[in-house]
Amino acid sequence: MFNVGLIHRAGEEMQIRYFHVDSFTNEIFHGNPAGVCILPKWLPDKIMCQIARENALPETAFVVKENETYHIKWFTPDIEMDLCGHATLAAAFVVNKFIDSINTIIFQSISGELKAVIDNDLISLSFPKRTPIAASAPDILLKSVNIKPAEIYKSRDYIFIYDSEKQIRDIKVDLDVFNQINLDPGGLCVTAKGDNSDFVSRYFTPQSTILEDPVTGSSHCSLIPLWSNKMGKNELIAMQLSERGGKLICKKEADHVVIAGNAVIYKEGVINLS
Repeated sequence: MFNVGLIHRAGEEMQIRYFHVDSFTNEIFHGNPAGVCILPKWLPDKIMCQIARENALPETAFVVKENETYHIKWFTPDIEMDLCGHATLAAAFVVNKFIDSINTIIFQSISGELKAVIDNDLISLSFPKRTPIAASAPDILLKSVNIKPAEIYKSRDYIFIYDSEKQIRDIKVDLDVFNQINLDPGGLCVTAKGDNSDFVSRYFTPQSTILEDPVTGSSHCSLIPLWSNKMGKNELIAMQLSERGGKLICKKEADHVVIAGNAVIYKEGVINLS
């Protein structure tokens, strides 16, 4: 079993154990890819952002174990994020498969305590519930999409609700217009009832290296209570309709949401810092 403290200097070189995991899928090249770096102590934020940029994945999770507690941070190629579902799922997968062989993992983060439970191959994340409220959207945001929404909500992200799954598939974003707004650290989530699932969504981030996120766990902190209230049930199946696609098994609890899915390892190796 891998020693969580594997990071050392060989001359002036520092080596970090690194994993590339596809989340919310059981097939490589699907779901949302995430990097996972296991550290004995935190690196400077600038270095972690540079690692995330070099990885060129939607998110890289950095994990530090202190006593029996895991701490987690997430970086896109551009910024540190307040919360990331697919990279947390990837980190739980790595801890369970390669580090500690434990089935319940508590992560401490800037968004509070996050619990991951692994049952066979299914990883369930307990995340904060962010119930969105009806809102208006900036004109620039409305002009950036080719189909106007039926309803608009807001939490961390703007949520545009549409009338059909087909409209979600047909959404196009005018990047020149879209990039005139900064929603840091949020984005635009478009959603509708699904044809073969309870609801579907896509997620876009302006002024970012990666425009469309393949599968966005954190947006479901808002989508789950939204669709649970609309559909009158607490357990839902969601599909994210990106090119890679992903499936999320969702549940609304009293004070949090549960987001569950599978993960698969694509590669593991060592990052060399000099």
